[in-house]
Amino acid sequence: MAVAIRQAYSEDIPELVEMINGFAARNLMLPRTPEAVMKTLPDWLVAVERDESGAELLLGCGSLVALTPELAEVRSLAVHERGQGKGVGSLVVENLVALAKAREFSQICALTLREEFFQRLGFEIVDRWSISPKLWQECIYCPKFHRCDEVAVIKHLTVRSREEAAAGRPAAANPLLKWQAWQPLKLAYSYKPIHLDEQ
Repeated sequence: MAVAIRQAYSEDIPELVEMINGFAARNLMLPRTPEAVMKTLPDWLVAVERDESGAELLLGCGSLVALTPELAEVRSLAVHERGQGKGVGSLVVENLVALAKAREFSQICALTLREEFFQRLGFEIVDRWSISPKLWQECIYCPKFHRCDEVAVIKHLTVRSREEAAAGRPAAANPLLKWQAWQPLKLAYSYKPIHLDEQ
């Protein structure tokens, strides 16, 4: 059987959501609803295994989410147990990177518990506080927000010219926040209100 990557169809949603929410129940990712997936269906890719008759078995999935006009995020990357050890996760990420390039993003990021996996695919580790759009779009609703153990990784999708590299200039506008800008966000994150009954 061969593994293929394609855009998700509406018929994939029940199995896709069941797989993601199985990982979410183990605090490995955030849950998704069928309605949320349906609204963003063009942004989802699935990995399927096809037999000689053309029948498909869902092995994994992932979605591409625009955070800014320059920065996209790999989100809801999941590989079913039956797809483990077949390179499914790498195939999904590589195809999401290709999709991000086709949509003219200059960078793609992810929050992950397996940073080595992404580093093998050309991502580099960055401070997760520098990815501010991600923090305020979704992370603040996560039950792990105040004890997050995920690592932020990013990959640059544009190639710098020799002149830009020599001058130390980025290839495109950098959507990541500079150190001075994200320090107040980090302070707000570490703030824990004192309740009267705790005094």
